[in-house]
Amino acid sequence: MDVEIIAGRWPEDLERLLADLPEWFGIDASVADYVESARTLPSLAAVHNGEVVGLCVVRHHNPFASEIEVLAVRRDLHRKAIGRRLLDRVERDLREHGALLLQVKTRGPSAPSSEYERTRAFYEAVGFIPLEERGDIWGAEDPCLIMVKPLGRAR
Repeated sequence: MDVEIIAGRWPEDLERLLADLPEWFGIDASVADYVESARTLPSLAAVHNGEVVGLCVVRHHNPFASEIEVLAVRRDLHRKAIGRRLLDRVERDLREHGALLLQVKTRGPSAPSSEYERTRAFYEAVGFIPLEERGDIWGAEDPCLIMVKPLGRAR
């Protein structure tokens, strides 16, 4: 699929994408936080025929470590390598600026969910490894799995 990856800010497009993915983004307060973060944090959009079909918002913690705040791709375009292309560009940009580590938080395996099994499998397929599952971030009923991906070596 032909998509162009563009840097910018697209909070309204993120809100539209998340509204169509309630299995992953069904908590209104969290959606509002993600949309607000898309107003200020660096973002990359996958654009196809003039439409934003995927978005990745990145939070920089320090010069060496960043985090995927949110990654969403239009439902009918899942498994078309759009998420992978967004992450490839994120990683390339981070490496160019000296970052060494990228992290993402997702729902942990101790709370069974076929949707989040797919999410974890995606992140593992693109090189993330599970670091730890914690119940104190989002609550015991919604365990948070922290996954990390090394981007390079310390100089």
